[in-house]
Amino acid sequence: MMTMTAELDAEFMLQALKEAAKCEPVQTAFCVGCVLVVRLPDQAPVILSTGYSRELPGNTHAEANALTKARFLSAADIATLFPSLSPTPTIDVLLALANVYTTLEPCSVRTSGLPPCADALIHAKVKRCIIGVGEPDDFVKCEGARKLQEAGIEIVWLHDMQTECLAAARRAHAPTPG
Repeated sequence: MMTMTAELDAEFMLQALKEAAKCEPVQTAFCVGCVLVVRLPDQAPVILSTGYSRELPGNTHAEANALTKARFLSAADIATLFPSLSPTPTIDVLLALANVYTTLEPCSVRTSGLPPCADALIHAKVKRCIIGVGEPDDFVKCEGARKLQEAGIEIVWLHDMQTECLAAARRAHAPTPG
């Protein structure tokens, strides 16, 4: 029997997979989805923002897009999402309480020269990172989960969802022989 936390983790990972499905597939990158969720004690979880690969201009990644969109929330937007909180918390306070649901391990290296998603999540001081599948070594060797864990961020692997998350990530890639 799944715990309430495990059930919620699976539910939000399914939402991250829906975000990944919005990606324009390309052979040179993965299709990734991300959902930022805040769970306050005795309250239902609230989706702070979502993102997917290449959603915003500039070869952007899912986690960076979700963080960017969260940072653009106004105080009025935040008050609407969290009506019972007074005073209205800042986005930095909410990000420090956030669970990040990402279909693929956050990148630790960007060949484009943009900042890695793992560094952005560390800078945001998120609480937990729930990962669907580790990043394959198709393009770079990824150590995002290790970097996050070393920074004190709790890492949760959703092993039961690896197949779906990897299939979503490699949607545009040629099948591997074998």
